[in-house]
Amino acid sequence: MICNLEVAGMSATADTLITAKRISGNEPDSRPQMVNWGTYFKVITGIALGYFAYRVYMQKYAFSVGLDSFEPEFAVFWMRLLYAQIAVAVLTLIGVVVYLWQTRERSPDSVPPEVELSRYFKWITWLASYTLVVFITGAFGAESDAAWHQVVIRDTDFTPTHIGLFYLCIPALIITGVGSFLYARTRLPMHTNKAFVALVIAIGGPILIMPMVGYNEWAHTFFYAEEVFSAPVHWGFSILGLALLGLGGVIIHIVARMKELIDEVAARA
Repeated sequence: MICNLEVAGMSATADTLITAKRISGNEPDSRPQMVNWGTYFKVITGIALGYFAYRVYMQKYAFSVGLDSFEPEFAVFWMRLLYAQIAVAVLTLIGVVVYLWQTRERSPDSVPPEVELSRYFKWITWLASYTLVVFITGAFGAESDAAWHQVVIRDTDFTPTHIGLFYLCIPALIITGVGSFLYARTRLPMHTNKAFVALVIAIGGPILIMPMVGYNEWAHTFFYAEEVFSAPVHWGFSILGLALLGLGGVIIHIVARMKELIDEVAARA
């Protein structure tokens, strides 16, 4: 109900939003700047379609050319994909970090409430992207990998499901998580000089799953071959996944701060 009331309040005052400056320039923009939900839905749809296409690829090639890592076809259809994913992930992460830092807000104390409010909407897009990637990683990536281990005896750590989970889903999680954190630190005045604990927990926990993957694969290779869900080598995934509960604090902060900004903008209209 709180969210519904908040959305109603945002809709009622959306016509009062005016962007004081263009982020890309110094000239004032006198035209009303409505919330650009188109960007939000494009980003979410793009992520969903990208993972759907990857899932179709796995459906077609995982069992046909993904069972024997010594076959030449495995190197063509899966190892090349692995190398491409690693390269794209590294370059994308570097690009996101550099861009967000180079375009950071230089005078956070002078940001008008209209601009800050519009940035909160953009931050929601970052957080929604991160949340969607986390959901896909857990609901589809991890479950498909678990199902694979129940029916296939692997001869390599780079199985088709591992390539999709550990080298696509988790890097995407890191990119969207780091992007969400840096966007808040570089553009929102309340977060420029301090770390938001709830956000750090919600993003830091899942990101630490990546080094946990290395330990998990080492353990399965040397002393624990069984893929039992409740095995001690898997406990770290559950513990770090619980860090997502920090998103509750992030949501409460966003709703409270956006309400304050909407009231300020409405009062000045």
